Amino acid sequence: MRKLIALSLIAALPGCATSETKPPVAKAGVATVDVRRTPASTKALDDIAATYLRLTLEIGTHEAGYIDAYYGPPELQKAAEAAPRDKAALLVAVRALMAQIDLAARRMPDPLERRRATFLRTQLRAAETRLMMMQGTRFAFVDEAEGLFGVRPRLRPLASYDPELAKIEALVPGEGPLADRVEAYLDRFTIPKDRLQKTFDAAIARCRGRSMAHIAMPEGESFHLEFVTGKSWSGYNYYQGGYHSLIQVNTDLPIRLSRALDLGCHEGYPGHHLLNMKLEEKLVKERGWAEYSVYPLYSPQSLIAEGSANYGIDLAFPEQSKAETERDVLMPIAEIAVPSDDRYWQLLKAIKRASGARLTIAQQYLDGAIDRPAAVALTQKYLLVSPQRAEQSVSFTDQYRSYVINYGLGEEMVRAYVERGKPGRDEMWRRMAKIVSEPTLPSDLLAR
Repeated sequence: MRKLIALSLIAALPGCATSETKPPVAKAGVATVDVRRTPASTKALDDIAATYLRLTLEIGTHEAGYIDAYYGPPELQKAAEAAPRDKAALLVAVRALMAQIDLAARRMPDPLERRRATFLRTQLRAAETRLMMMQGTRFAFVDEAEGLFGVRPRLRPLASYDPELAKIEALVPGEGPLADRVEAYLDRFTIPKDRLQKTFDAAIARCRGRSMAHIAMPEGESFHLEFVTGKSWSGYNYYQGGYHSLIQVNTDLPIRLSRALDLGCHEGYPGHHLLNMKLEEKLVKERGWAEYSVYPLYSPQSLIAEGSANYGIDLAFPEQSKAETERDVLMPIAEIAVPSDDRYWQLLKAIKRASGARLTIAQQYLDGAIDRPAAVALTQKYLLVSPQRAEQSVSFTDQYRSYVINYGLGEEMVRAYVERGKPGRDEMWRRMAKIVSEPTLPSDLLAR
């Protein structure tokens, strides 16, 4: 199923413990709670969390990829896999558990307990939506997104992105389709395959260094990097518990230099790897909240995860520091000629400003307003990519559907929360640490 074209360990990162070539999956336990000293509301929530955990693992037996990460007791997963209830029975159980939470929440004086209950309730609503989809229910794009990820996207018409295309046209003048000209220009910044490892080593080391200067990391944390093929995504983090991740980078298409820091931050620091570590450290181990030892992909957790991972790129490399790092550090390592002006970085920013078109294209495609060839053509036009990259983008939409909202919309929401009131850099990082260490939901990011 997966063809590995390179396998290597990121070793000797400053302050980073290395792991064995085949790291063992940690069997992280849940903190012990003394029931004699535990309030009744906390005990009720612990019982609900245990039921939620079992339900989630059973739902995962009905859909490959539904469970993005699990590092709780392996016997619970084995039991779920050995005798899972059918989807109809699970749907009934999910709704019953939501009602149980609603009843228990009325007797919770502690604000943190109420946040925990709200998190569980919102996760269960997503499970309800996904189970209905598994049984054939089809929602409109915005309804599906709201049911799964806890936020209703407001999508801009494609024509609203045309002014951005005009700006890009001015940056890459010439004959032929604009997407072809942009692709030809960006191809100059492709990382040679024999330089991928060293370039990503350097990029991730810098992402980690900038993140650990502001957010404390658990002792012994580490990750393992693989280059793979045959995927609809460009990068993926598989969190394995025990503060360890497997990070995969897809090499089906040539990898441009801009992806090194982007993926290093997004999949690693302060993105998915850091978020999952802090949740394990602060909520699973310190508080004994078992529900965080499982991560269902189709849930509001994903908007927080993708949004914080995307915003983390700009947080770690603000203003001109990303371009400076690429110019002064990564381009020499990748043996890419350093451009004489800043047109390359201007172009990347302009392309990002047009990237919201992806959501509108996905909505039109999934709602049946356009067919697949039209979706591919519009992706080429507005995302300014080759036919091959456009096909990969639409394949991602085929596989993950409304999940696409979590990147752009999630980033906007995290950015608005972190930068509200124009705080200083230390406060921005403090807010980011709060997002990735607490039971955060999309609604928590909204202005009060």
